[in-house]
Parts: sequence; C-alpha cells; structure tokens
Amino acid sequence: MGTKLTSLAVSRHKRSQGAAPLVMLTAYDTPSATMADKAGADIILVGDSLAMVVLGHPDTLQVTTQEMAYHTAAVARSNPEALLVADMAWLSYHINTADTVTNAAQLIRAGAQAVKLEGGAERVPMVDALVSAQIPVMGHLGLTPQSLLAQGGYCIQGRSSETALALLADAKALCHAGCFAIVLEAMPAAVANMITETVDVPTIGIGAGPGCDGQVLVFHDVLGIETGLRPRFVRRYASLHDQGVEALAQFAADVRSGQFPNHTESYEMNPDEQMALEFYDTNHDAEAL
Repeated sequence: MGTKLTSLAVSRHKRSQGAAPLVMLTAYDTPSATMADKAGADIILVGDSLAMVVLGHPDTLQVTTQEMAYHTAAVARSNPEALLVADMAWLSYHINTADTVTNAAQLIRAGAQAVKLEGGAERVPMVDALVSAQIPVMGHLGLTPQSLLAQGGYCIQGRSSETALALLADAKALCHAGCFAIVLEAMPAAVANMITETVDVPTIGIGAGPGCDGQVLVFHDVLGIETGLRPRFVRRYASLHDQGVEALAQFAADVRSGQFPNHTESYEMNPDEQMALEFYDTNHDAEAL
C-alpha cells in the first residue's frame, strides 16, 4: 500500500521544478475508480460529466449535488491512493458563499478530499470561503461546460489576445485565492503555456496542449465506452463499447442455442440426496394418480 496523495502534494507538482506530469482520470463508481487507481492515476475526478456519460443527460447542467455525492461515495469506497476530487454541480456554488460551503461539505462527507468549481475572478469569494472552511479547491478555466449557454456552446476559449489575457488574470486570481490546481480546458496551447508558466500551482490540461503540468481525460472516452461526440483532444486507447456489444451478443446467442450454461457452469447435488429427491418425485406422481 502506497501513500495517499494529498492536495498539498499536488499543489507543489510543477513540471518547471522537475516534477513528472500529473495524470487525472474521471471515475463515477467503485469499479472505474479501482481501474483508474490501479492504472496509476494521480488524481481521480468524480466529474459532473457523469450527467452525460453515465446518466444520459445532454449536458452537465442536469446533475445535482445529491447525485454528485452519491457517486463520490461510490468512488471513495474503492479507497484509492489517488487524490479524490469531486465536481461541484451547477448552481451549487453560484448564489452565495454559505450555500457553496454547505454543498461542498456534502461532497467532502461523501469521501472527496477536494472539490472543483468552474469560473475565474467571479468565483474568488467562493474559493475564499471554501479555503477558510479547510476545503481544498481546484479551479477550472477556459471552456467551462456549466457555462455552455453563456459561452454559446462548447467553444474554444482564449483565441484572441484580449480573451487570453483575461484567462491569465482569472488564473492569477484563482491561484491567489488559494486553489491548489487549475484545470485548463479547450484553449490554444500557447495560452495554456503562458498560464502554466505564470501561476505557482499546477495546471491540468484537457484540450490545452502538452505544456500543462498534467492532463485529464474522461474515463469513458479513454476506453472507448462513449461513442458519441469525440473532441479532437480525445485519444481513445480501447474500444470497449464495440467489444462489450460483441461479448453480450455472444452471450445472447449462447443462451438461445442452449450452449449456456453447460455442466461445468451448473451445480450438482450429492448423489444420495438426488436419489432421495427422485424417489420423492416418483412417489408423489404415483399418489397424484
């Protein structure tokens, strides 16, 4: 058993200081968390992406704090060595700081070691409140899926010098407020590099180029379980959807042909007990006549 990674250890994990890139994967239940941890992930994120890849919603706006806590608890039961971070649900940290802390506490009680929220300088009061409550916070800038209505969909952010500098200012604000790491999503690599070189905490990229201090992808995307929209930054390392359908179809065929189950997949009775049972059946049938 190794040493469980902490948010403090992650906060010091900068490639510019010789650290290896951080690996973050999403997970939503005990089996997926166990797989991610055994694969060597540094951070496991219970992402609000579960709304889409697990619960079947069209976007991340539909998932609730209660659902996030439920799945966080399932991941925590795997007792991973990786740092366990849980996403805060849409509108669970937007209204006031009191609600923000209360909602984050549900995720911590469920087993999370830190929470992640989206947004820049406008989220500083929430980050301040969480840090004051001793709850570690991971930031998230760039394409923020919970802002898809305001951003006009899933659009690349920071393509102009003005918006790039705004992202840099947001990253500085989050870092100053106490975030221990910042996810950078769907932005030009040059912008992510500028932010990574400027802030003292590690950046974790997703569609932000190779210069970040770490990388994150969704579990279902990496394994090819999700077969819908495939952003250009997704690299699939398996095709488990196709393999799974093939295996399930073979099971169905074996059932229908009578090949499953066979004798080795069935249980036998003690011969004496089976004879007694057959004797009872014979006599019972005779009495019935």
